[in-house]
Amino acid sequence: MEDPNLSFEDAIEVADAAVFASKGRHLTDVEMIILRGSWQNQTYPEMAENSDYAANYLQRTAGPKLWVLLSEVLGEEVKKTNFRTALERLQGSRQYRRLPAQQSFFGAEGAIRESPLQQTWSPIATELEFPEGPVALDSPFYIERPPIESDCCLAILQPGGLVSIKAPRHMGKTSLLNRILDRVTAPGIRTVNLNLLLAERGILKNLDLFLRWFCQRITRELQLENKLDEYWDEDIFSSNTNCTDYFEEYLLTEIEGQLILGIDEVDRVFAHPQIASDFLSLLRFWHESAKENGIWKKLSLVIAHSTEVYIDLDVNKSPFNVGLPVKLPEFTPAQVEDLARRYELEMSPELTTQRLSALQGMVGGHPYLIRLAFYHLRRQDVDWEELLAKASTDLGIYRQHLEGYWATIQEHPELKIALKQAVLGTKPVPLELRTTFKLVGMGLVKRLANGVEPSCELYRRYFLDKLRHDF
Repeated sequence: MEDPNLSFEDAIEVADAAVFASKGRHLTDVEMIILRGSWQNQTYPEMAENSDYAANYLQRTAGPKLWVLLSEVLGEEVKKTNFRTALERLQGSRQYRRLPAQQSFFGAEGAIRESPLQQTWSPIATELEFPEGPVALDSPFYIERPPIESDCCLAILQPGGLVSIKAPRHMGKTSLLNRILDRVTAPGIRTVNLNLLLAERGILKNLDLFLRWFCQRITRELQLENKLDEYWDEDIFSSNTNCTDYFEEYLLTEIEGQLILGIDEVDRVFAHPQIASDFLSLLRFWHESAKENGIWKKLSLVIAHSTEVYIDLDVNKSPFNVGLPVKLPEFTPAQVEDLARRYELEMSPELTTQRLSALQGMVGGHPYLIRLAFYHLRRQDVDWEELLAKASTDLGIYRQHLEGYWATIQEHPELKIALKQAVLGTKPVPLELRTTFKLVGMGLVKRLANGVEPSCELYRRYFLDKLRHDF
């Protein structure tokens, strides 16, 4: 009989598959943070220490929502104290399944093909997806941003290819990464998608432990035997050398064809300088090795992160300035209009121009904020006038989204002071570099030549009101 006890990685897989089967979406970053912390019996303040989220937000908003979600999905009351046994029961009953493989990015003759949604689209009568987390691979609501998708796929199929995706939170990094890996799947190509949010806090305090975890996770995804002990010699070699040998002499040798490795949430290591510099240098070294060592041509990397690198990293050892760097832009007016059609929002041409312009005047072309607006409009929770009038208030559709940011800002005085300068400024405001990177990564401000400014009018209005009363 199969051992009912789950590892944390098993638990995440079971929970994600169950949520996807029931709700048509994957677990979000904050949900994974709460599950990981709960698995380790952490308090919410402890969970907040190594995340961008405030303890109050995790405890009072995100946590309760997650337990309600899992209760609905699993059909029993799920709490922070019992979710592990609930997931063990689900695994034991075999009621969950792995997510189905999606269509290949290759045509019958091996030629790269366009996404089906890029070729044609027609409204699909299906339950609306709540716009939270990555956009499902089969979702009709994913908007391509040409030529980014095709450029990424072409780059990653090159021997030793490397693509680095950078964008603030909620801009679509994970959705893009998932599609790259999905579309290049073909005979002779293996893909692994690793999210560093899975790494427990203790693992991130030691380079050797982190790299062993990193190798073990990839070994498991490739369904190979774990041979770390055979290739790891801590007495003689460095952790980076052991990790490189394990890839070169075992993983890349054992598999046939190309391995495309996606690493999401890479900036999680930035807060741990004891591992960040060595790990990022290692990724750069592997990419450069493809020029000299044939076996490294089998490895391609897709890495995604939210913020600029704010650790001391030699430019010649950075993986972010080689290969194909991708900065995800906001949606254009034409893409916003395309998305409105997919949500079947009925408007005359005159109203379309007027209303979409007003919405973009409030939230710019921010994919998540646009999708959330269209979701509520399609459900007829609000009309256009109410949505725009209450958008930046505690009564609007963005309330929970804004409250989460506000809770985080309140717990970081340096961010609060900097954000107040930005929202009060009538022109771009220069800020300390690390603070700038953090606010840009959160998506609250955008960088211009002479400083930063709020990334959209929604954030300017909301935080201006909050910060005026807070000081």
